[in-house]
Amino acid sequence: MSDHEFGATVQKIISEILPHVSNLTFGKDARDLLIECCVEFITLVSSEANEIAEKEAKKTIACEHVTKALEHLEFNDYIPEVLEVAAEHKEQMKDLQDSVPQSREKKQSKMEQSGLSEAELLRQQEELFGAARNKYNQGPE
Repeated sequence: MSDHEFGATVQKIISEILPHVSNLTFGKDARDLLIECCVEFITLVSSEANEIAEKEAKKTIACEHVTKALEHLEFNDYIPEVLEVAAEHKEQMKDLQDSVPQSREKKQSKMEQSGLSEAELLRQQEELFGAARNKYNQGPE
């Protein structure tokens, strides 16, 4: 994700979430500064987490890498909330996965829904093709 994409995400948080929570508005300079700070913070933490993951020969940054990065960068105060949000996210993903098999029930195809035999459907299809062919051969009206 590029700095611009991070900035767009932070912009969305500032514009849509913060005003509803705290009745705050941000001046353009303050908003731009906040976006730059957030992008820098995310970059710093993700770079540190990436280094930790690489040292452990991991190809994917996990929650534990992020918490270790926060610890190395002396942002220990953030760790409990990060763990709480990570647990909430894990629970949401579990709930989502639990609901997927129910929503993936086999749906009937249009052919099955019609109640007609395959032979009857083929006959109807040939009739439609024939009508379309005749209309095409007649040319414009």
